[in-house]
Amino acid sequence: MKSYQLFATTPKAMEGILANEIQALGGKNVQQKMAGVAFQGNLAMAYTACLWSRTASRILLLLGNFTVQSQQDLYNGVQSIDWSEHLDPDNTLAVSFNSKNNAAINNTLFGVQKVKDAIVDQMRATFGVRPNIDTECPDIRVNVYLHNDTAQLSLDLSGESSHKRGYRDINIVAPIKENLAAAILLRAGWPEIAAQGGSLLDPMCGSATLLIEGAFIAGDIAPGLQRDYFGFLGWKQHSTALWQTILGEAEQRRQAGLTKLPMIVGFDQDRRTVSAALQHVDNAGLSGKIHIEKRCIADACAKESWPKGLIVCNPPYGERLGDEEQTSALYRQFGEIMKQRFSGWQAAVIIANPELGFRLGIRSQKPVTLFNGALECKLLRLSIEPEAFFEPKIKSPQERIEQISRSAQSGQSDNQSDMFANRLRKNLKKLSNWVKKNDVHCYRLYDADLPEYAVAVDIYQGEQTWVNVQEYEAPKTIDPLKANQRLTGVLREISNVLKIPAEHVFLKIRRKQKNTEQYEKQGDAGHFHVVEENGCKFWVNFEDYLDTGLFLDHRPMRLLLQQHAKGKRFLNLFSYTGAATVHAIIGGAVTSVTVDMSNTYLDWAKRNFNLNGIRGNHQLVRADCLQWLTEHIKAKQKPQFDLIFVDPPTFSNSKKMDEVFDIQRDHVQLIRNAASLLARNGILYFSTNFRRFKMNKEALADLMIEDISQAMIPIDFARDSKIHQCWKISR
Repeated sequence: MKSYQLFATTPKAMEGILANEIQALGGKNVQQKMAGVAFQGNLAMAYTACLWSRTASRILLLLGNFTVQSQQDLYNGVQSIDWSEHLDPDNTLAVSFNSKNNAAINNTLFGVQKVKDAIVDQMRATFGVRPNIDTECPDIRVNVYLHNDTAQLSLDLSGESSHKRGYRDINIVAPIKENLAAAILLRAGWPEIAAQGGSLLDPMCGSATLLIEGAFIAGDIAPGLQRDYFGFLGWKQHSTALWQTILGEAEQRRQAGLTKLPMIVGFDQDRRTVSAALQHVDNAGLSGKIHIEKRCIADACAKESWPKGLIVCNPPYGERLGDEEQTSALYRQFGEIMKQRFSGWQAAVIIANPELGFRLGIRSQKPVTLFNGALECKLLRLSIEPEAFFEPKIKSPQERIEQISRSAQSGQSDNQSDMFANRLRKNLKKLSNWVKKNDVHCYRLYDADLPEYAVAVDIYQGEQTWVNVQEYEAPKTIDPLKANQRLTGVLREISNVLKIPAEHVFLKIRRKQKNTEQYEKQGDAGHFHVVEENGCKFWVNFEDYLDTGLFLDHRPMRLLLQQHAKGKRFLNLFSYTGAATVHAIIGGAVTSVTVDMSNTYLDWAKRNFNLNGIRGNHQLVRADCLQWLTEHIKAKQKPQFDLIFVDPPTFSNSKKMDEVFDIQRDHVQLIRNAASLLARNGILYFSTNFRRFKMNKEALADLMIEDISQAMIPIDFARDSKIHQCWKISR
């Protein structure tokens, strides 16, 4: 049988796992490459890789390589292939094109067009007719990868990404792709644990991706067995008989494997997620083989009859300062539950923030790097044994604040705080013209300009001047005593340089803490002050909450909303204290709906409304924004808005919500639901403070999405260009 040069693509950092897999499937001359594996094999091997590879994204069959130094070179190179050997003129065709470091062609759409032209021109010249284009389900898909001056021309035998197994509801967005889930399980040693009869448990199972992939591995089930489309099915050289033989063998192995599946269990606290997971299990042909039930993490436990095995989990990735505190508490709780109820088990937890792994309180093997899309993650592999347990030491931030404030008032500090004072004076001078010209009353004066003084200093000017100081996390190499001395110097010099009383300088310790209520009260002073921004007035509080009530980095976004709100119907989701709504109404919004889950912040928003004399057709709604959207998009007469602002938290597991919210996992559904309420020519602005956030434009291809992040970073936050990301979205 003819031997082919093949290439299996995979996400970055999974090449080694894929190479082992291809080797085991029978591939010859297996070589790891960047984001893939090159190998040789006959047609049976190519089909086997398409059907059985758990970690590949696509299986490509190489047709040829050629040099491209001009646009004509690309056209000629593609025409050097006799395309009549691969498709008939009445077949359909699609082209994928990627270019890297090529001077002649760096535009993807142009490359696609050039490759398509070369193929259809040849077919038209030969047969007098040309193939049609079908980007969804073509008879053949041609792939061109242009790197430097070399083009690799291939047939995509997969047709669509191999992570699509055929069991997932397309309307439910998965937190991880199926091939990443398989890689996690393979790295965690699940095949060996399953072979010994060990159990698999996911206590935050979501839509059951890890559990289903775990069942496929344990049951010797080909991951592509339920797919009804592959790229080779319409290929002219496709062997139906060979493919049916390979499918038949896989089905026999599946039937045998289903009889030996170990205990596989999933929990999730959201009933709708549990329902979706059960549907996926049924779609995968695994009904009765995977047990899933509604259960929160606090109640996670194993029955005595379940053999010890592997806990696998893809928990939320919380990144924003306040969100980190809440997420940190979840991880700490998860770690305690594993220690108390799962001794003797193994665990595999994939995380985006390595610090969160520390909060589990269980020492891990060397972390394995994997990528969830573009987001770099670490896979922690844990042996849940007492000798691996430790207690994460977390200092009380309030104790530090009190100690530092007392020291500042007594004059104690480090001996180098004059450096910090000089930088404050320099920044004041630098920003003074901008502040006056733009009538700015609240702004960031200092943002960790000097490594030794890692704090943010925000000025709030009203009837008096107040300063809000936030400490950044100090490296573990810094002596805590020295860090406290420097903070003491910071507070003292701020008072001296700005000539304000020491009691007008407020210190916040913003770091991961035990405290799970990041936005709950920190005190009960009840001291509110009025500040102004672009003609709008706001109440702020420096003592009782970690946040003041006004996010200064969103100043340009609030101004943008104000400038475009005239005559518009405005919706503000996750509204916090309603500042964006005030700007929109002052800008001329005729109606508005402001939605938040917190009574505290809706009361605060109401006070802001009253402060600005806002009356009339402007609603304040207490609701879970996700539920509110779901209810209103299903309504017979769903509301329509011309202008929508969505600024969700990075992560939330509030008791007031029915489900855990994770911005990276859930943003597609959130944006899609919000956009469905847009009126014709309406605009949705979406913002997030999650620094590692990656917008999934592929899943939102039907929307027009423009990244406006840089335009929304004010001059006083220029040192931290990643403080937030913003997009302009329309239908």
